[in-house]
Amino acid sequence: MTTRVAIGVSVGVSLVHLAALLGNRDLLADVTQVLLMPALAAYVALTAGPGRRERLVRLLLVALGFSWLGDAVPRLLEGDAGFLAMVGFFLVAQIVLIVAFWPFRRSSVAVRRPWVLGVYAAALIGLVALCGEQAGPLLGPVVVYGLCLFSMSVLATGVSRTVGVGGLVFLVSDSLIALRAFAPEVQIPAMGFWVMLTYISAQALIAVGVLRLLGASLRGAVRRPSAPVPARA
Repeated sequence: MTTRVAIGVSVGVSLVHLAALLGNRDLLADVTQVLLMPALAAYVALTAGPGRRERLVRLLLVALGFSWLGDAVPRLLEGDAGFLAMVGFFLVAQIVLIVAFWPFRRSSVAVRRPWVLGVYAAALIGLVALCGEQAGPLLGPVVVYGLCLFSMSVLATGVSRTVGVGGLVFLVSDSLIALRAFAPEVQIPAMGFWVMLTYISAQALIAVGVLRLLGASLRGAVRRPSAPVPARA
């Protein structure tokens, strides 16, 4: 498979999935959702090349693998078990991304614009306040996941602008999931479509941003992550 074919497959699967959601084709939506992350991972692996998979790319592939488990495994379970499986696998994916982005922390908004952390914190507190009453015993896992998600989103801003936007969109996507699960009074038309559109966009933006950084690094245009202030892609 070539990189162009991988891009075509990834885009094609994404478009079919989104169309299936809008058309209420549940079976097609289920099948294509399970294919989303493998298609994106194939694009990342082929673009990076077997001999040029630096630490950041390897960790990204691991995170995509756990994201795939988060998409697939809950379909085999029911009720709270399925939801906890989804949260668990995506929690591991977020932790992997935190580890991947940690070397770039000095370029993140946490250092450059620390006041932005207040905005992130306010958003997290507001989300927990909306969902807390309905979450019940699931509130603890949801809060832990939320903290990791917000940490990943903040650290992503240090990698590149594209990765930072991807982290923010990921935050929006998972916030929509939380609202759908625990704040049914918040009504958004075609909620499932918007959840998946933001999820797919977030994963794609993070992947593209990482690959751009890798390409620039190979051209000698940026310093390695160990440098004090990594350049932006």
